[in-house]
Order: sequence, then structure tokens, then C-alpha cells
Amino acid sequence: MKYLLVQEDEDGVEQLWGRCAGVEGLFVDPVPLPREILTLRGCSPDGLLSEVLAEPDVSLRSLGDVSVEVRDDHQSVQWWTLLDAVVVAHQPHPDDPARYDIVLGAGVRKDESYFELPATPRFELFAGTTVANSHAGRCSAVDGLFEPRADPAPVPMELIGCEAAEPLLVGTQRPRRWTRDRADLLVLDRHGAVMASRTVGLSITGARPSVLGDGLEDITLTDGGDDRPSPAARPVWSEWYQGPPTAPNMWAPYDAQGRAAWLDLTTRAWRVPAPHPDRSGGEYHLDGRFVTDVPGLHCAIAEALLGPGRYFGREWNAFSDCLSGGFGVAPPFTLTWHDSEVARRALADVVEDPEGRLSYFEEVVERLERGGVTVVLR
Repeated sequence: MKYLLVQEDEDGVEQLWGRCAGVEGLFVDPVPLPREILTLRGCSPDGLLSEVLAEPDVSLRSLGDVSVEVRDDHQSVQWWTLLDAVVVAHQPHPDDPARYDIVLGAGVRKDESYFELPATPRFELFAGTTVANSHAGRCSAVDGLFEPRADPAPVPMELIGCEAAEPLLVGTQRPRRWTRDRADLLVLDRHGAVMASRTVGLSITGARPSVLGDGLEDITLTDGGDDRPSPAARPVWSEWYQGPPTAPNMWAPYDAQGRAAWLDLTTRAWRVPAPHPDRSGGEYHLDGRFVTDVPGLHCAIAEALLGPGRYFGREWNAFSDCLSGGFGVAPPFTLTWHDSEVARRALADVVEDPEGRLSYFEEVVERLERGGVTVVLR
């Protein structure tokens, strides 16, 4: 059995719902969102958006994913993402020729909603790389942003060769939806250790005798969840199925997407309480030969500090949190970064700082030093 289906009870204790030999539909590409037309009204462009508008043939230029921060006078109230935003047209704003009305085509996804929408919201735009967007301007309105949208149709998942436990057994005999309708699918490696988990829906479309026989069942879940890995991540998962990595730089042959999938699997270790207090002091060595993108940087830092397959953040905020302690290593210590020029060159145009002062590489070095780490660049 390679998969366990579990659900936490009211006391936070995991209850076993079933064991399965296989899963079809674990790796799927996200369902693409429908394309929509939106208009940025009274826009003062900055950064990438300003560069695009300055080009002679701006129509149909891609901005990548554009983040829209909706603010009141004091704080963020909502975050939206305009996926694969493309400039369709633009013209001067009627009341101020220095500003623009910009027509975009994009998929629209609501990411966060903290507070009610204010009567006169402000809109800040961020665009650039998918890892670290930089400021791209502000506007007075975004026509089409707050339209009602139907949820995308769920993508089913097949659980193959299942031994169903109560109450899943009841559900297979009479397909139904439970009041607490989500569970965790735990993915086991060849040694039986949990290597990953994904949230799935518990609405059962149907159940039938398994193709594997032996009294097992094949169960169709109506919704296999929206956080499944892409098919491109399959080789990384196959690598980890053999057991946690034991050699350095096993992530290095993968591209940025594969390295991001690698980092995703390291987060399982983060969920397990650290067996020992944080270590401080000493010197650590970072092999910088393969740090050619942001995921690779975080793979290399975690490996230098904690060893292969370990977790020390997968993006800026998580990395900063790890430096505050609780993840196995805490400042002060010395980090010797070998072949640091590889990362400096590769990440020169990747900017996390909204003001654009520093590259991602420089920002990471500064954060390490500000946190009490002595960084030696070689």
C-alpha cells in the first residue's frame, strides 16, 4: 500500500479512512481559468508595466502574472492575481493625459481577502518574475475585477486497490458527501514513510471491485483537490519515492519547476517537530555551482545548513522565518558561499525588494547578515 487516506478528528488526531495501492489523477495540470477582459483605470505605470508601454508595439505584450493589492487608506484588504496578463490596448486617461487606461486580457484568481472592500479602494500593481514581483504601478480602479465567478469544475481522482475503513466503507456502499468533506491523502515512499500529503474531497462518485482483485475496491473521488503536483513534477516524486535524498546536489539536474517541486517535498520535514534545539555557531559551506534560479538557491541553502532533502524556506518570507529559529539552525554562524558569482549573475534581474534596490541574491545575503550570519562569498 502506497497511500493512506486520513482525516483529523475534533481533537486533531488522524483517523485512518483507507489504504490504497495506487492513485490515478495525483499529477494534473491546473484547470486553466477562463480569459477575461479587465481595464486598469487612471493607471500610473511603473517598472515592467512602464517598460512595456514605452515600446512601440505594445499590443499583446505579456506581463506574466500581475498581482493586484487592494488597499484602504491604511492596509491591504484583498489580493488578486491576473494570470498571464497580456496588454491588449491602452490610451491616455481622459482626466489626466499623464495616466493611462490599460486594457488587459487575463485569468482572474482571488488569493486573499482580509477585510471588507472600502468605499474608495486603492490598487497597487506588481509584476515581473513568478517568484518575486516588483512594483508595476497604481491605478484608481480595475473594471471587471469584482465580477462574480463560478468555481472551476473539480477534477476527479481514482483510488486504486483500496482497503476502506469506517466510515469510508459506508460511503463506498452508498456514495455521499460528509459534513467534514476534506481529508488528507498521504503519499508513502518505498520504506513506508510519509513523503507528501495532499488535501482531497470526500465526495464519492462511485466504487467498484478493484482491478487488483483480492476484495479491494477502486473508488472515484469527485474532487481530487486543487493542490496536486503538475505532471512535470513526476520525476522528482519518483526520486523521493526511493527515500529521502542522502547525497548533495540531487536537485541540481532539474529545471526551476523541478527544483520548486523538490522544495515542496522538503516541507514535509518542516511539519515534523525538530527533535533537537537549534544549533548555533560553527561554519557551513554552500556549494554555489548550481544556484541558477530562486528554487535552486533555497535548495542549496537548506542543504548547506541541514543536509540533503531538508527544509529551510522555499521563498523569501519562509526563508526569513526560518532564520528566526525553530528549524534546526539559528544565527550566529558562518556561511561560506562557494562559487557565489554564479548566483549573483543568474539572479541579477530577479528582484524581491519593492524599491528595486537589490537583486534576490543580494537581498538574501543582506538578510543573512542582518540576522547575525557571517557570510563569506567566494
